[in-house]
Amino acid sequence: MRHILRCVVLLNLLFTAGGRSMIQANEPLLLVSSFAPGAQGGIEAIHLNPATGTLTSVHRTTGIENPFYLAVTPDRKFLYSIFAPTFGGTEPEQIAAFSLDAAAGTLMPLNRQTTRGTASCFLEVDATGKSLLLANYSSGSVASYRILPDGTVSEPVTFIQHTGSSVDSSRQREPHAHCFVLSPDNRFAYAADLGLDQIVCYELNTETAVLQPAPQPFVRTVPGAGPRHLTFHPKGQFLYAINELKNSVSVFRFLPESGMLIERQTISTLPSDFSGTSYCADVRISPDGRFLYGTNRGHDSIAVYQIAEDGLLSVVEIVPSRGKGPQNLAISSDGQWLLCANMPGNNLAVFRINAADGRLTATGTPLEIVSPSCIRILN
Repeated sequence: MRHILRCVVLLNLLFTAGGRSMIQANEPLLLVSSFAPGAQGGIEAIHLNPATGTLTSVHRTTGIENPFYLAVTPDRKFLYSIFAPTFGGTEPEQIAAFSLDAAAGTLMPLNRQTTRGTASCFLEVDATGKSLLLANYSSGSVASYRILPDGTVSEPVTFIQHTGSSVDSSRQREPHAHCFVLSPDNRFAYAADLGLDQIVCYELNTETAVLQPAPQPFVRTVPGAGPRHLTFHPKGQFLYAINELKNSVSVFRFLPESGMLIERQTISTLPSDFSGTSYCADVRISPDGRFLYGTNRGHDSIAVYQIAEDGLLSVVEIVPSRGKGPQNLAISSDGQWLLCANMPGNNLAVFRINAADGRLTATGTPLEIVSPSCIRILN
C-alpha cells in the first residue's frame, strides 16, 4: 500500500512539474532592468501569462549597477546592459555583455567595454547580431561596437562626438544623444539628440560595424522639442519620434533608398487642459502597425493614437500609467499586452490592448520592482 501511495505521489509531482513547465514554455519572458546602484541594481526575469496578463518573477541577476538600458541579440543568446557604479558622473560608463539562457532568464557575464561617455542611455543590436550601437546622453556622443561570435563586445569601432546646441538654455546648451535605432532594412542608424533638436543620420556597415554620415546627415525637429526616443512603423515607411521637452510625437516619412526623413506631423501627448510639468519618455507601435503609444512623466499617463494609412496620428485616449514616471514600454508579439515600467513608481503595470480600437484596460495589480527602466520581451 505504501508503495502504491508513493507511486501516486510521484506521478502527481511529475504531472504538476510537467504542466508548469509547459505553461512556462508558452509564457513570454520579460527581462526588466532595475536602475539602481549597488545590490539593488539588477535584471529581473519575469513570466507574462498570455491568457491573464499576470506577471510572475522567476529569477533576478544582481551585481549589475544602474543597468539603465538593455539590448538582446536576434538569436536571444546574448544580452547587453549599461553598467555604471556611478551613473552620469565624470568617469565613462561600461557596456556589460552576458550570455543569456532565454528559457530560465539567467545571465552569465562575458566582458565589459567602455562607453567613452557618461549617462549612457541606449543600446541597440542590428538585425545581423554583429553590431551594437550606443548613445551617451550627458556627453552627447554615439558609438558602435562589433559583437564577436562568442558574444563579447569589441572595443569601440566608431566613436562620434555630436556638437552644437538649441533653443532651451536649461536643457539644450550642448548635445544629448538619447536614442540610437536602425532602419528596417538595417542600412541606416538614427540617433535622437535631445540637445540639438535633431535626428542625426548614419549609414552602418554591417560587416565592420563602422558608422559614417548618411547622405542626409540630420533632420531637425520643432525647436525646443527635445527628441528622445524613436521607433519605426512595422511596414517600414514611417519613423516616429517622441519629444521629451515639448510633450509631442513627430511623424517622419522614411525613404529607404536614400535614408532620408521628411517631417509630416507633430501632435501633443497631453490633454489640452493640462497645465503642469511633464516630460515624454518612450514610444511603441503595436505589431499590426495600427496604434502608437507614448508615455508622459509628470502627467503619469500613456497617450494612445490610431495610425492612419498615411502614417499620421489621431488621439484615441490618454490613460493613467498606474504609477509615477512611466519610463519604458513594451508590447507582446501577439499585440494583446502592453507593459509599462513606472521607474520612480517602482512598479511594472500591465494593460490589455483592445484589438479593435487600441484602447488600454488595466489588468491585475502592478508588480513591485525596484526602479524599472527598460523592458525586453524575449518571446
